[in-house]
Amino acid sequence: MARGKSGGAGLALWLALAALVVVLDQFSKWLILGHYRLGDATPVTGFFNIVRAHNTGAAFSFLAGGSGWQRWFFVALALAASGFIVWLLRQHAGQRLFAFSLSMILGGAVGNVVDRLQHGYVVDFLDFHWPFLSGLFYRGHFPAFNLADAAITAGAVGLILDELLRVRRAR
Repeated sequence: MARGKSGGAGLALWLALAALVVVLDQFSKWLILGHYRLGDATPVTGFFNIVRAHNTGAAFSFLAGGSGWQRWFFVALALAASGFIVWLLRQHAGQRLFAFSLSMILGGAVGNVVDRLQHGYVVDFLDFHWPFLSGLFYRGHFPAFNLADAAITAGAVGLILDELLRVRRAR
């Protein structure tokens, strides 16, 4: 069942949101690259640090130990996903939560692609750590991430919420 279409103005809004995510992500990474050396950390609270980390892999450094092929694999994968997301946005621009979520994912994917193309790695800098995570992560530190990753996660949560609401309305 089609979710409804909206004109080009709706698509432009969602693409602008994705572009804003890219700009904020790249600006934050520019600040980190300009003020931190690799491995530097600044404690902010008892559970949060600003760090500088480089990730040549995907989430949780998946495939980070590869010989370099993974850079181009992740770029190609993100570009293909971005094309599909733009197509979905064109089809469903009138569905606010769905389109918002897709825009967040698109902005995050493009933000990390820019890093991979420019540096060969993704710049991560948000480091959360709690003692109860020690059994899962080294010293309880959740893997460092960035604003693009946060936008992708927020978009994924939004897609799940959108689907739950859609199913609920269908009952």
